[in-house]
Amino acid sequence: MGEVPLYPEAGGPKAVLQPDGTAIPPAGAPEAVKQVIRAANRIATKPYRYGGGHTFAFRDSAYDCSGSMSFALRGAKLLKAPLASTGFMSWGSSGPGNWITTYANSGHAYMVVAGLRFDTSGRAKKGTRWQAEPRSPGSYTARHPAGL
Repeated sequence: MGEVPLYPEAGGPKAVLQPDGTAIPPAGAPEAVKQVIRAANRIATKPYRYGGGHTFAFRDSAYDCSGSMSFALRGAKLLKAPLASTGFMSWGSSGPGNWITTYANSGHAYMVVAGLRFDTSGRAKKGTRWQAEPRSPGSYTARHPAGL
């Protein structure tokens, strides 16, 4: 009899958006990607607050765009301290990643993880930050964690 996984994983190459607003990572994703998704799920339906999530401990009752991304990336130990959106413009490696891409400009930041967008704007799905719909990267700087 097979072992039941502690966290569910989706078949296929992309994360799957659940009805409750959380995301299920793809089984074939690197462990760091799964950790980012699990951390993001913990705050996916928290309220938005400008400046939220920028405490040293990353914990808050509400999160803004970059605070949300910081919390999620910290789940895989990819950040030591929260970043503002402008900090994400030079964070990591240049260009899109294979699994995680952050998009930032001076006024907003969001990221795409395993094919799902984690974004505080456009929160139509029960107030979640996870979105299946893409967003134009137009004026944003794309970066990614090394190797991801």
